Amino acid sequence: MEKPLLFEIEDETALITLNRPDRRNAINQDLLVHLYNSIEEVESNDRIKVGIITGGGNSFCSGIDLEVIATDNIIDPRGDGKDLPDVFGACKKPIIGAVNGHAITGGLEIALNCDFLIASENASFKDTHASIGIPPGWGMTQLLQQAVGQRMAKQMSFSCQSISADKALQCGLVNEVVPHDELLQRAKQIASDICAANPGTLAVLKGLIKFRNSATLEEAFANERKGCKEFMNIIRGA
Repeated sequence: MEKPLLFEIEDETALITLNRPDRRNAINQDLLVHLYNSIEEVESNDRIKVGIITGGGNSFCSGIDLEVIATDNIIDPRGDGKDLPDVFGACKKPIIGAVNGHAITGGLEIALNCDFLIASENASFKDTHASIGIPPGWGMTQLLQQAVGQRMAKQMSFSCQSISADKALQCGLVNEVVPHDELLQRAKQIASDICAANPGTLAVLKGLIKFRNSATLEEAFANERKGCKEFMNIIRGA
């Protein structure tokens, strides 16, 4: 039996490939266990500076596998109390989503939990929670509106209609749209640029940007200035 997820390290980049192509990379408990372990490996392995998540086959991820939703533990797959946003949120290193095809519902939530997205021209994005009658739990209602604005998020989630890669770019959901055959090459190029940066400062930047999600602009600005002043005092030996 093939592994539900492939994990490779190329130079200083980890390539994480969702690998259930026969099920359009639908999410089951085993895939989640491997995904969580892989994200934590990115965070803990000093050799790795950035991670890329993509899908095997023609899909990125079609969401939770409805054939196992009643039998698999999707909420706490490892039995340690950690859920998908917990694992992604604890990773201080950049995670790039390379969306190669359909990103549907839970698959869209995996993409939204990445730091930013590069999309193939074949990619599409869809939230079907309302049509299948399952409430979201991995950040759809918060992260989607953060990415595309509240009105567009409402349209996507209420209508359950798919949007194309070009529409996703127009809405701000993805950073770039590239020819399908160039997707991984482009994601790896961006990862290489990130690897050339100072890893400590990258972690600081990611933390400062994240801080703004739970603070006012004034509080976030003050937090940034505080860190800079502390750094300058260390440099000056003050």
